[in-house]
Amino acid sequence: MADKVEDLGIPLRPARPAVATPIPARATNPPPGSELPKAFQDTSETPSPQPTQPRTMVVGQGISLSGEIRSCNRLVVEGSLDGTLHDGGQMQIAEGGHFKGNASVAQGEISGQFEGELVVSNRLLIRATGHVSGTITYGQIEIERGGKVSGKIQAHQDGTAAPNFGVVRAGE
Repeated sequence: MADKVEDLGIPLRPARPAVATPIPARATNPPPGSELPKAFQDTSETPSPQPTQPRTMVVGQGISLSGEIRSCNRLVVEGSLDGTLHDGGQMQIAEGGHFKGNASVAQGEISGQFEGELVVSNRLLIRATGHVSGTITYGQIEIERGGKVSGKIQAHQDGTAAPNFGVVRAGE
């Protein structure tokens, strides 16, 4: 019958071997003594330390959040936050971000909007797209051309100013 199939011009395939074909070693497990480029090395066994800052909170774009925030070294607001930040390390309000309430931080960078009472013990930077309104107390202040500030503004006298979140002042 094989002759008839060949006579018709149909090629015959060889049968599969009965012995399993050996599987080559994974590229991430090279033989001892050989090196792979770093892009191909498996780093899951030995995780490298990430230079992340502990206690960072990000309110992402399109997110609305309300409440009190404590023990936060770094706060990034890209969405909307209505609340109080107590003794924060660094606060950044991105362009399009909105913070309404009270905040006490060491450093602040405002590219979006802040409304309320803001106490910055060190440096407050208001970017060209930033707008801060309310009661502002700062150690140092820098306002880029286009940045807006309205309300009551005062410098720390000796760096000991504390936020007064319990008092709401109308008309300031």
